[in-house]
Amino acid sequence: MSYERLAYDDQDTTVKMHTDCNACASEMGIPDQRIDDAALGTAPSIEYADFPREISKPEITVSDAAAHLASRIHLHLD
Repeated sequence: MSYERLAYDDQDTTVKMHTDCNACASEMGIPDQRIDDAALGTAPSIEYADFPREISKPEITVSDAAAHLASRIHLHLD
């Protein structure tokens, strides 16, 4: 069987699909969930100029006891 059932026919427009979804949602009692752009606020900036500081990587320290144990099992922590 090579029949593949699609959710929508290829000829349906996005407006028709949107109208169908709204009709289904109203029949199921789902409230309209449109969000106002003003309610969302502004997105944080990802511009490099907004973060001019340079953040250093954390320094990993190996204690003498850990270095001794590692050397006994032939690990090399330099």
